[in-house]
Amino acid sequence: MLDHIPDFYAVIPAGGVGSRLWPLSRADAPKFLHDLTGSGHSLLRDTWNRLEPLTGPDRIAVVTGRAHRAAVEAQLPGIADRNVILESEPRDSAAAIGLAAAILHRRHPDVIIGSFAADHVIRGTRVFEFAVRDAVEVAREGYICTIGIAPSEPAVGFGYIKRGGELIVEGARDASLVERFVEKPDLETARSYVADRSYLWNAGMFISRADVLLAEIEANSPELHAGLLELAEAWDDRERRGPAVDRIWPRLRKIAIDYVVAEPAAEKGRLAVVPGHFDWDDVGDFASLAKLNSNGRGNDLAILGENARVLSDAASGIVVSQTSRVISIIGVKDIVVVDTDDALLVTTSEHAQRVKSVVDALKVTGRGDVL
Repeated sequence: MLDHIPDFYAVIPAGGVGSRLWPLSRADAPKFLHDLTGSGHSLLRDTWNRLEPLTGPDRIAVVTGRAHRAAVEAQLPGIADRNVILESEPRDSAAAIGLAAAILHRRHPDVIIGSFAADHVIRGTRVFEFAVRDAVEVAREGYICTIGIAPSEPAVGFGYIKRGGELIVEGARDASLVERFVEKPDLETARSYVADRSYLWNAGMFISRADVLLAEIEANSPELHAGLLELAEAWDDRERRGPAVDRIWPRLRKIAIDYVVAEPAAEKGRLAVVPGHFDWDDVGDFASLAKLNSNGRGNDLAILGENARVLSDAASGIVVSQTSRVISIIGVKDIVVVDTDDALLVTTSEHAQRVKSVVDALKVTGRGDVL
């Protein structure tokens, strides 16, 4: 068994609703609180279990909304109270990860942090650990390092990272500078990326010295940086924390860490990537969920739900049931059925990405009771 990394702290941003997984994922029960793989644990708990061998239980912080604190602490009974960082409202990943970096830097000036989303699925834990250890060695040299996933197919739902020149770092077996980020491509372009072999999926994992990350935020968004430092300075004083959050947090710039840290660092030659040769998915919609739970076999019908009652004949896709109703699926290919107490979704894998538009429509009509 490998030792914990002594100066490494894992940060789990646990935010967002996962609206493409509505009505399973809701504002009060987002996807990271659900067991979507049949592991017996939520995605959040699975993330904790992957990280604990690298850090130990005392060096994992979770950044989440105030409304989710009780659920997060119930699922992670080993988390220290001081490592639960609460947002008053969503401000995107730069604010969430930046605040964790600022707080941890005040507590441990030489700390290296790694951010790992709470709602991703990873299979191949030992390979994941090796990739993180490589990334930490790269981060020690002053680079911001990401873990890119070796593509298994020409996916159009993921962003891509273009690897540049090789980066020689002692202790890191395979590292490269990042040449550029590429937004989600069309299918033809994605096929060319996979054939090129210098492109990796962007999994949104960032490993860096906290001071280096904060310096990059300062260079590209000085007001955001100033607000984060002001919050961090008050954070460990319980009497000052609440008023500081209420006053400062809503005014912080709402922007993804890719735009305020990763892309500018790549332009300066300060962003590196190590490849992760493990199975990874961000479970972005029901099509990916169906694939995860049918082992990639397109002719299977995946069924989720502790008491699901499903009858099927010559059908494929996924059924998620949270009710006691009998659901019968006959002769339908690539179907998606999600049955909850107050909402029913029926679509196909092809149109799974459009579920978000239903959620947006419900917001417009004021149907907050089913969101």
